[in-house]
Amino acid sequence: MTEDTGKTTHFGFTDIPETEKAGRVRGVFGSVASKYDVMNDAMSMGIHRIWKDAMMDWLAPRAGQTLLDVAGGTGDIAFRFLKRAGSGHATVLDLTEPMLIEGRKRAEAAAMAESLDWIVGDAMALPFEDNSFDVYTISFGIRNVTRPQEALNEAFRVLKPGGRLMVLEFSQIPNPAMQWAYDRYSFNVIPAMGKVIANDRDSYQYLVESIRKFPDQETFLGMVRAAGFEQARFRNLTMGVACLHSGWKL
Repeated sequence: MTEDTGKTTHFGFTDIPETEKAGRVRGVFGSVASKYDVMNDAMSMGIHRIWKDAMMDWLAPRAGQTLLDVAGGTGDIAFRFLKRAGSGHATVLDLTEPMLIEGRKRAEAAAMAESLDWIVGDAMALPFEDNSFDVYTISFGIRNVTRPQEALNEAFRVLKPGGRLMVLEFSQIPNPAMQWAYDRYSFNVIPAMGKVIANDRDSYQYLVESIRKFPDQETFLGMVRAAGFEQARFRNLTMGVACLHSGWKL
């Protein structure tokens, strides 16, 4: 893939050259990898588990399916998918190797070792052939991709005809008063929590800012459709704090 030169993108609220973003994101997640799962529980008060279960409910994994979980980090989605499917295979791909290392340490990884692959790779240039997977998921990861539209295009390419895309990501609360309250929590509490739990305030400041820079539900739905997906729709979770987007390669 040819890099565009001279273009900028956002890293949180800071504009940086596109060529720098992947390295910075790798630095963020490499720094917090060992505390990532603990912080997810603390930041969301455990609600992220409900969101991921809602993702599986809508996805309805079937026995024998193959999953590609991009930005899959410590394996949460892959483990859930394999448990729901009963049998199948999951490939966890992440830009940051320390996240994958943490995933492989989990008890679920040992129990499901024959059904799992862990691969370091880039969402915008997937190292797989066309029409390779039944399901593509990305959970709280696409907002960290330098060019999310390219990641969606790649998702369409590697899915088999009839394959399913599902994206779980933080989004925008339609109610302005609720959004204001959520912003106050995010900017005042989460970075401080990151400092206490992960000894890394800056990484969690970036993660909060990156949520605010991500497109709203309808805009992202248009991007899913632009990648070629049909029957595309979304469901808000917790009033829009998070959102599921679904599409099919038909």
